Amino acid sequence: MELEAAEFEVNFTRKFIVKASNPLVKPHILTLSNLDLLSGRFPVTYFYFYPSKPHANINITESLKSSLAKTLNSYYPFAGKIVLNPSTNEPEIMCDNSGALVLEAQANIPLNTLNFYDLDQSLRGNKLVSIYPDIPLQIQVTYYTCGGVSITFTFDHALGDASSFGKFLLSWSEMARNKSMSCVPDHRRSLRISARNPPRYHSSLDQSFVKCTMEEIMNIPTAKSLVKRLYFIENSSINQLQSQACRNGMKRTKVEAVSAYVWKTMVKANIGTSTNKSHNAVCKMGWLVDGRSRLHKRDYDPNTNMSNYIGNVLSLAFGEASVNDLKKGSISDVANMVREAISKIVLGQGGGVPALVLSSGRMFPVAELDFGFGSPVLGTVCSTIEKIGVAYMNQRPSAKGDGSWTMSCILWPELAAALESDSIFQPMTADHLQLQS
Repeated sequence: MELEAAEFEVNFTRKFIVKASNPLVKPHILTLSNLDLLSGRFPVTYFYFYPSKPHANINITESLKSSLAKTLNSYYPFAGKIVLNPSTNEPEIMCDNSGALVLEAQANIPLNTLNFYDLDQSLRGNKLVSIYPDIPLQIQVTYYTCGGVSITFTFDHALGDASSFGKFLLSWSEMARNKSMSCVPDHRRSLRISARNPPRYHSSLDQSFVKCTMEEIMNIPTAKSLVKRLYFIENSSINQLQSQACRNGMKRTKVEAVSAYVWKTMVKANIGTSTNKSHNAVCKMGWLVDGRSRLHKRDYDPNTNMSNYIGNVLSLAFGEASVNDLKKGSISDVANMVREAISKIVLGQGGGVPALVLSSGRMFPVAELDFGFGSPVLGTVCSTIEKIGVAYMNQRPSAKGDGSWTMSCILWPELAAALESDSIFQPMTADHLQLQS
């Protein structure tokens, strides 16, 4: 599906380095955990769009800079820089208050003419997000002719995961509105996430990990080019899928239900299938899972609550099923497969079966990110990396607060077409965001 959208230009007007206004710690090195190292280093970008506020009397850029400087006092690693340890050649965070980068830009179109569906077009030419590899935290504030604003937040993955970034952004928005921060960040990576001593080995590790270099990761062969798309899913569609998944007395989450629908659609589009050792056609799907609550439950210690831990605690669950079972199985049957796969967490995957990975951001702040000039109409994530090796879906609650979702996707064109042939995955438009023409 192709949607008409205006070609546009962006003129960069100002650039700032924002440092913590009152650093709480002296300069020091923050050693990364094993999970940080497994997550790797690449940029993670969040997009937020704010409509014009005719009565808002605020200098947005200056307000963001001021509140960011206060927030960095508590989130001091985000104002540091990533350096290589000369002994291990592994990255670590130098907490030296080097500062975050803030860019200001002006687009020559109104916000409602932006192509929200075709993210490839909107990201082309580094217009809405510019990546400076040496600066772990970057923010771009882009103004539109209608008075609307977009803000892109780009983090180096070494700083943390989605939970960490969500806590940071929410804290920043609270500071911008002169409120107390609801999160007291925990930066104790060496205490919270440490390697087993003495080391323990399990044979399943050989099935869960493959040895590779960053160059190999960036050059993973893909049979076909992937496209970046943004979709809107109505609450009624999500409830309908959940109802189908919960038949026979089974209770299944909305994420499990939508995952089952996507997995069946992959097979319908003949995507992600290969032949295993028993010569059966199989299809594999994965889910990113936040391990904080699972580590807390494992330790049985109320003092080890990791909800405010800043760092990477991601696990990757994979499920493999035969194409025949996926085709014949109901949404309820496939949702059971999803539940079983997610319950068996592993940190990685081996093998060469093409896969789609789904990440749920149901707890990520969207409408809550009011920096003093109103709530956004859209908050989502999108990778600026050209090759990621797998297809990817990221779920977020829509800013409407009515239970609807936004889905940021990197997909095979055939899968995008198959999803769009139904009414569940709707290509995102300005109408979904209620942006006036």
